[in-house]
Amino acid sequence: MIRDLILQESKRQSEVINLIASENFVSKEVKSALGSDLTNKYAEGYPGARYYGGLNVIDALETEVINLAEKLFSTDYHVNVQAYSGSIANLAVYFSVLKHGDTFMGLELSDGGHLTHGHPVTVSGKLFNRIAYRVDEKTNLLNYEEIKRLATEHRPKLIISGASSYSRKIDFEKISEIAHEVGALHLADISHISGLIATGLHPSPFGNADFVMTTTHKILRGPRGALIFCKNELAKQLDKAVFPGLQGGPHMNAIAAIGVCLEEALEPSYEQYCRNVIENAKLLSQELMNLGLKLVTDGTDNHLFLIDLRPLGITGQVAQDKLERVKIIVNKNAIPYDTSPPQNPSGIRIGTCAITTKNISQNEIANLAKKINDTLRG
Repeated sequence: MIRDLILQESKRQSEVINLIASENFVSKEVKSALGSDLTNKYAEGYPGARYYGGLNVIDALETEVINLAEKLFSTDYHVNVQAYSGSIANLAVYFSVLKHGDTFMGLELSDGGHLTHGHPVTVSGKLFNRIAYRVDEKTNLLNYEEIKRLATEHRPKLIISGASSYSRKIDFEKISEIAHEVGALHLADISHISGLIATGLHPSPFGNADFVMTTTHKILRGPRGALIFCKNELAKQLDKAVFPGLQGGPHMNAIAAIGVCLEEALEPSYEQYCRNVIENAKLLSQELMNLGLKLVTDGTDNHLFLIDLRPLGITGQVAQDKLERVKIIVNKNAIPYDTSPPQNPSGIRIGTCAITTKNISQNEIANLAKKINDTLRG
């Protein structure tokens, strides 16, 4: 039965157009690493300091993945490759520098932030005092002066930058300046744009931010997992927060698959892939605007954008369902200052990582835009 369901999902994925910004397609090599004998091995601890025997190969493997991460992002930051997910990775940063009740700042979820950036329903929102900053109500862009005002007023210990549905460039250097002026640390969550940063297509937080975190399953085209980078003076407390603070044994098969995706991202072709991702997002967003659809921030600088559905008189859930019926997969998404409930928000999010992996052409993008527009209106 399970095998049948796996085959059904494989068939579904092959038959649809995937526009979910946080999804992608991994290579056969990544899948092979995930299904390897590494899944049999327990490896609590870190290279050279484990709690089990038989780990010479495992130590060499994890060390190589760390080296690959440093090379891809051209950084001398310390790297932890063990986090099971982005949620765990963000929590590890929090637990390494915050105490219960401490104040930190993060972007409001409806304005493009992530649940783990302190939303009240999550553990980060329950254990710590999150002060939300917002995008400008008129432009829907980050307002760095307002971020500075809030930081000066609330004196947080940590400021989080990065987003899950923000379509313009982020000035990580400016946010680091704000954080350090008030005595705070800066965590840059680059999960959605890590590939763009690695290839120089988006300003980098490295050298300014104290922590940098990215998941590995989005634009990096790897398995579910995360990389946490930090300045070297924070390394010991970060590693303790991951293990034994939040996790037991690392998933070495996933770490190996992360290594494979990092090797692939170091190939010259990966930079061209990232350029194509941005070009396709810009083209698709422009085609949709030409057809009269309203986009938040009127376009994009990266791989994703939001469609404001209010002028069409439909909700995100309705739009998601309508598009799925014609085999176009998107996700409903809040838009800035959305007054609709989270379960049925006023927008949808569209991303181009997956269709770029499938080598979509410009002609196909024009036809796709028309199909999206016709389906939403009809």
